[in-house]
Amino acid sequence: MYELYIGNKNYSSWSLRPWVLMKQLGIAFQERLVPFSAGSSWEAFRSFSPTGKVPCLVDGDIKVWDSLAIAEYLAERTDVWPKDTAARAWARSAAAEMHSGFESLRGQCGMNCGVRVKLRPGHEGLQRDAARIDELWAEGLGRFGGPFLAGDRFTAADAFFAPVAFRIQTYNIAVAPRSLDYATRVLKLPAMQAWYAAALAERWREPAHEAEVKAAGELLEDLRQA
Repeated sequence: MYELYIGNKNYSSWSLRPWVLMKQLGIAFQERLVPFSAGSSWEAFRSFSPTGKVPCLVDGDIKVWDSLAIAEYLAERTDVWPKDTAARAWARSAAAEMHSGFESLRGQCGMNCGVRVKLRPGHEGLQRDAARIDELWAEGLGRFGGPFLAGDRFTAADAFFAPVAFRIQTYNIAVAPRSLDYATRVLKLPAMQAWYAAALAERWREPAHEAEVKAAGELLEDLRQA
């Protein structure tokens, strides 16, 4: 059975991608959660990941240590991308764009599932990223008919944007109504609900991730277990 090494569910957007992909598609795996350390987690994560980062998929003697690489590794064994050629090309491009872009969204709005934050004004880069999210999601939903980004089935494209759905919820990021509807639909998926419940139950607090919230804006509510 696959082993999937992840970080804290409240914080780790990169871990969420393969986790929700495998859960939602019914791909069996053993979860290995290793909490972030205060400061650097490199040494702890190096015990299972060559880069000292999460996520990392272990399949016997094989290690796959990047979320996009994990998706492609799984695709060799099961359908994680759309079957239609055009939809598959679009989905791969969208996932790759998320993987390498949206720096302002990721940098200014770190994933923190269990809190609600009022953003400070002046996030110009974030506004550009939100506009691109609107454009990209509208294209996928309109072109392939929904309810998911590349058609009627949850795929890796949706998994790669799942952390964005949590960020929209946490920071009340202004997006178009169609984008908000899609994000809400993703948040209601069984796998996302399971991740969210586990995130709220976590007792770990990592200073650097908590500082991201303070830098982003005003903390309105903390829903996590004390």
